[in-house]
Amino acid sequence: MSRICQITGKTLQRGNNVSHSNIKTKRLFEPNLRVKKFWFEEESRWVTLKVTAAGIRTINKIGLKAALAKAQANGLVSIY
Repeated sequence: MSRICQITGKTLQRGNNVSHSNIKTKRLFEPNLRVKKFWFEEESRWVTLKVTAAGIRTINKIGLKAALAKAQANGLVSIY
């Protein structure tokens, strides 16, 4: 599962570099991924996730347990 956020599901996007003369060449837009450890209060342990900045904000907003349950329902994490 490289280059995919385990909370939001964001992944690589493909696009074009466009020069001043309007020549287009292929490029990749990579997500802003970070490997981060979160304290999982319900199980009293650390959980390591590969998340984007948007994923970190989601966890801060709805909580780690709810975010992991939502990600598991979407098939992004199998077990946490």
